[in-house]
Amino acid sequence: MCLGIPGRIVAVTDAGRQMALADISGVRREVSLACVGGEDPEAVVGRWALIHVGFAMALIDEEEAQRTLEALRRMGEEAEALDAMAESARALEAGE
Repeated sequence: MCLGIPGRIVAVTDAGRQMALADISGVRREVSLACVGGEDPEAVVGRWALIHVGFAMALIDEEEAQRTLEALRRMGEEAEALDAMAESARALEAGE
């Protein structure tokens, strides 16, 4: 399964190579705009994009970005709860 994480494009770092700086939940990473930059990479500064393995794969609106970020947060919380339940079950089995 491939997962794109929403990030906001904050600056172009190398227009010739179509590289930009993206803010992904407070972490800044350099990403390629080759899939979304078109002829003017500056046109995507301030926009949200789905980021996957260093590439801005698709531009999305802020509402979709926020919904996706919230879903990812919930998935993380659910995964933590499932891990805690599994750990408790293992502890119970070990005590028998």
